[in-house]
Amino acid sequence: MLTSICGINWGDEGKGRMVDLLSEKFDIVCRYQGGNNAGHTVINERGKFVLNLLPSGILREDVVNVMGNGMVIDIKHLCEEMERLRAGGIKITPENLKISDRAVITMPYNVLQDGLEEDRLAGKKFGSTRRGIAPVYADKYFKKAFRMGELLSTERLYKRVADIVEWKNLTVVGGYHADEIKTEEMIAYFEKYGKPLAPYICDVGLYLDKANKEGKNIMFEAQLGALRDIDFGIYPYTSSSSTIAAYAPIGAGVPHLALDNSIGIMKAYSTCVGEGPFTAEYFGEKAEKLRALGGEYGAATGRPRRVGPFDVVASRYGIRCQGAKEIALTKLDVLSDYEELEICTAYKLNGEIIHEFPFTDVLDECTPVFETVKGWNSDISKCRKKEDLPQAALDYIAYLEKACGCKIKYVSVGAERDAYIEMY
Repeated sequence: MLTSICGINWGDEGKGRMVDLLSEKFDIVCRYQGGNNAGHTVINERGKFVLNLLPSGILREDVVNVMGNGMVIDIKHLCEEMERLRAGGIKITPENLKISDRAVITMPYNVLQDGLEEDRLAGKKFGSTRRGIAPVYADKYFKKAFRMGELLSTERLYKRVADIVEWKNLTVVGGYHADEIKTEEMIAYFEKYGKPLAPYICDVGLYLDKANKEGKNIMFEAQLGALRDIDFGIYPYTSSSSTIAAYAPIGAGVPHLALDNSIGIMKAYSTCVGEGPFTAEYFGEKAEKLRALGGEYGAATGRPRRVGPFDVVASRYGIRCQGAKEIALTKLDVLSDYEELEICTAYKLNGEIIHEFPFTDVLDECTPVFETVKGWNSDISKCRKKEDLPQAALDYIAYLEKACGCKIKYVSVGAERDAYIEMY
């Protein structure tokens, strides 16, 4: 069984929490795109863990975790993340973590370049996390990136460094007038952070193909959501990779395989980190209340998330892009303090009501159309069965299910591993 866990909206939907929960049913969890530019926060019996690069299945001892070729890996960050988890009692060995030899390495100069460009853009910035993601993906398609497999043959790798550093300095020094990148410093970087990772690097495509033939259950874990996809998201305010479920087998290393299921993750309300159009956004006291109730701050950056009511238009589009067959609805408990809830049911564009998500360029001209429904104004964090939920909460779930055209199978009512309800 090949299953993708994917974000329906702008990212930060609670995928890490759901991957941690659902990974109990899987043998392998695989990240297939992105880098350390987003975070998954997971709370279990061992404590609270923030994962930026490692798949969320790493928190289960009997699950094998794979970092696929579609990822870009900051090796310094990865080494530090592994040590942080080990300090928390998490086992990480070459038996339960496998890194694709084809995954690309995020270099210190990629991080530098990301910050320099955001500074140059100033008021026109994209809202980058400044972790080098766009520059390293650009290097990949320039065919001037380093790949994890090269760490297994450093003599050959180090011969390439001078040429690539010379090329990169054309931009960093010649364009941004920043300090020159030094070849010897990049080699030292590989020595310090690359060598400890060598035992984990392998042909994960071969491993996953064999596992599939043996009937293993494989979960593909996405980073961010459909609206941050490089092709289908709110371009250019997107990530630099494909966050779409259909890309999962490609970014994992098994492009010949097809998904059996796609589980979409969406919040019971809307959140967005970074710049770009966000039609249903709340401001002022409304935003402050919802942000505080939901603890809406980025797991990777700490930035306050932009917040708003549930957006049917964006969610229905995200479900279609992800090919989601069922939905996990997260953070329903956050809405428990409301007597009434707003839902963005449509957009208004040039005086016309529209129900389909439009081309990015006109989103700034759209205004939200809200509908108000009854809230439940009671604590639901202890609910563990559908029957435990108040009728108003059940009605809210049913409304979203019908409006979005996809069944809601899981409902999260808290951050803890057991704080969820299976609806059917």
